[in-house]
Amino acid sequence: MDIAHRDHLLAALHGLLGAATLLLCLAAELLVFAFRRNAALYLAPVAAMLIFNRLRRRIAAAEIGLVDFSCLKPPRRLRIPVAGLLEHFRLIGCFDDGSVEFMTKVIEASGMGNETYFPPSLHYIPPAATHADAVQEAHMLFFPALDDLFAKTGVPPSAVGALVVNCSGFCPAPSLAAIIANRYRMRDDVKTFNLSGMGCAAGVVGVDVARRLLLTHAMPYAIVVSAEIVTVGWYSGKDQGKLLLNCYFRTGCSAALVTNGRGAAPVKYRLASLTRTNQIANDRSYRSGYRDEDDEGITGFTLGQGVGRMVSELLRAHLVTLGLSILPWREKLRYALALLRSSRDGDSSKLPRGAVPLPDFRAAAEHFCLPSSGRPMIWRLGQGLGLGEREMEAALMTFHRFGNQSAASLWYQLAYLEAKGRVRAGDTVWQLGIGSGLKANSLVWERVAGSDGERELGPWVGCIHKYAVTEM
Repeated sequence: MDIAHRDHLLAALHGLLGAATLLLCLAAELLVFAFRRNAALYLAPVAAMLIFNRLRRRIAAAEIGLVDFSCLKPPRRLRIPVAGLLEHFRLIGCFDDGSVEFMTKVIEASGMGNETYFPPSLHYIPPAATHADAVQEAHMLFFPALDDLFAKTGVPPSAVGALVVNCSGFCPAPSLAAIIANRYRMRDDVKTFNLSGMGCAAGVVGVDVARRLLLTHAMPYAIVVSAEIVTVGWYSGKDQGKLLLNCYFRTGCSAALVTNGRGAAPVKYRLASLTRTNQIANDRSYRSGYRDEDDEGITGFTLGQGVGRMVSELLRAHLVTLGLSILPWREKLRYALALLRSSRDGDSSKLPRGAVPLPDFRAAAEHFCLPSSGRPMIWRLGQGLGLGEREMEAALMTFHRFGNQSAASLWYQLAYLEAKGRVRAGDTVWQLGIGSGLKANSLVWERVAGSDGERELGPWVGCIHKYAVTEM
């Protein structure tokens, strides 16, 4: 019996169990009515059914896990060394000297290496940014990553009940999810979702959508695909706030297979925590990152004024909620005592930066995947969280090797940790994404399968021995 048939049978058995419970409760109600017992007894079957469903949902929630994931390693012909990129900026004719000088300074300070990738359309002079080029890039990203995922897990496309695709800047018709479902001839009742405009935090949103679908529908598997179509994100104007995307964003794609435990495929990671926080109702936060036209009518994505301050405020709110769910009790108690001491010494809001105590998040997770927004931002965020260089290594090296791939970057960082053989059974991995809106979203995974020191190279095959890079 293949995996698809076995999983269909298991899903049917779960459905039959729920139907049998409902029939049993109805029979109990009829018996109470037939024997004319006390009216209060009518509540007993209903209460039993509610308790049973609640327990079933809790058990299912505990079984949400990650079967495996894949990350695309683009072909070498798409590599764009830094020196070649800067020359490309000068040759294509759409940037003035001031814009080229600005992008040169940003890229040289960002910690980006010479092995990142651009899609084929941006290698042309001048670059092509047509709809057809963007669709071609989507095919180039999605299909190799998904082919690898299906091969690694042994789960066929016919067993997938839900498909969630996130890509911020490109929304074709038919949708990106429809393109994938058509290519793999997925079943006619597959539930497809296309998330757009949610930035680097969209991967966690995609996992949350998949999780809720797995808890409420009789399906064993859901796939979450994260990518950014760089072709349509290219900006050819002179607004420095919009030129940053040209400097940071590069080609990449990830695909993750999530399950509720009803399928036959073994689980590699268990979902320990999922936390989402947003400040969309705050106008300053809402305008901190947005897509619009410049004075010449050229569309681009702008990082607004004061975005760093808004991110700090967002993270403070997010970490309070996340810390309550993932920090061990001893660390919560230590942090509470530290806060009491600081408040006794004076108003903590007036203390110098670094004097306000922070919880030690290293007590909650062994490994960290942070937003890949360049070396300065990674360092600032990591130090704000109380992390050391080793905890920031996955983010720094992923940006150096692949650039910023939006929501997919978190999966390239997890692949880096696996390629180094650092993630052992029982370890927890925290993935933190920050996206437009603003929003901060976190996933915490617990490794449940795998031997100590096991290495899975993934997109880092052929180059993992070169990292960590000490001079960036």
